Amino acid sequence: LDVWMSHGDRVTALPDGFHTLAASDNAPIAAMANTDRSLFGLQFHPEVTHTPQGQTILENFLTSVCGCNGLWAPAQIIDSIVEEITTQTQAGGEVILGLSGGVDSAVAAALLHKALGDRLTCLFIDNGLLRQDEANSVMDALSSQGDNRLQFRVRRIDAEKVFLRALAGVTDPEAKRKVIGQTFIQVFAKEARQMDNVRWLGQGTIYPDVIESAAATTQKAHLIKSHHNVGGLPDKLPLPLIEPLKSLFKDEVRRIGTALGLPDSLINRHPFPGPGLGVRILGEVKPAYIDILRRADALFLQALEEADLYDQVSQAFAVFLPVKSVGVTGDARRYQYVISLRAVTTTDFMTARWAELPHDFLGRVANRILNEIQEVSRVVYDISSKPPATIEWE
Repeated sequence: LDVWMSHGDRVTALPDGFHTLAASDNAPIAAMANTDRSLFGLQFHPEVTHTPQGQTILENFLTSVCGCNGLWAPAQIIDSIVEEITTQTQAGGEVILGLSGGVDSAVAAALLHKALGDRLTCLFIDNGLLRQDEANSVMDALSSQGDNRLQFRVRRIDAEKVFLRALAGVTDPEAKRKVIGQTFIQVFAKEARQMDNVRWLGQGTIYPDVIESAAATTQKAHLIKSHHNVGGLPDKLPLPLIEPLKSLFKDEVRRIGTALGLPDSLINRHPFPGPGLGVRILGEVKPAYIDILRRADALFLQALEEADLYDQVSQAFAVFLPVKSVGVTGDARRYQYVISLRAVTTTDFMTARWAELPHDFLGRVANRILNEIQEVSRVVYDISSKPPATIEWE
């Protein structure tokens, strides 16, 4: 079997009563079993798309070994989550949630709204690190002022100056994430304190966020990157936490969103990181860099839409590299910045392959960026898969 084995550890000795089921050149015990006790162990990842028969392995274990029934269905999960929210908040009081406009926070808001109605207030914090026209599109799609059927109560907070001031001089990727997360907490807490009867804090945390931030709470797993909505907020705000999606993967969240009636344009939009463009600008975040990246990213996404390629990739974006490269414009020397384009395909976002976009398409996108953004002299395409790379550059 072809399987995904991305790890640095291996099992070298069998426990009593176990025998080896599978091995590889680097893992002498890649799978083992104690059939008398129906115990099985795997030293590879059956849950990711890079293990072609992984789904079958999991189904066999759940149905044949454990005797489980395949009852997972969006409607049942929604009912279960709504019941949990209702039970958790039965003491009364309002819930606040940080709404980013991404699918995770939108689905979390929809679940909370279904359970609580007007007891939910969403805070949309414009940190100045959003994509082109992002703030207006979020308000149009999700707030009661927009032309939509969701009718969430959303308050928009303009905090661009606060975030950029906090990021000045910060270059380390993990430090930037922490600064953005801490600033988010400060702004969010300030707004929350101005509201009456707030008793609960909702978050759109999903399971990959929990896994990648594991070291922040357990101190045992490797910290891959900090997620601003995992940890931190409950300590700063004395509010119980509600995370309706924390045991779900992205594809499951999307299925639930569809069942809740959220628009397809929202459900299937590409993910956008909590720290926004702050982790798509390598090194220090400067207003001029944000402007360049915003324009390049918009051109890339627009071209994907026009070529009917947007829905064929799971995530696509541009990255600003703070290095200069020599180019030529007309007869003049051009010494400007570099933009990298990134597109991947995945279902779970725990692993991802770089998207093999048509070469002529990439050529057209590069030409548009170079012709329309004078501050860019070179465009490259990232062909790294996850792992060993992450989807985002920082």
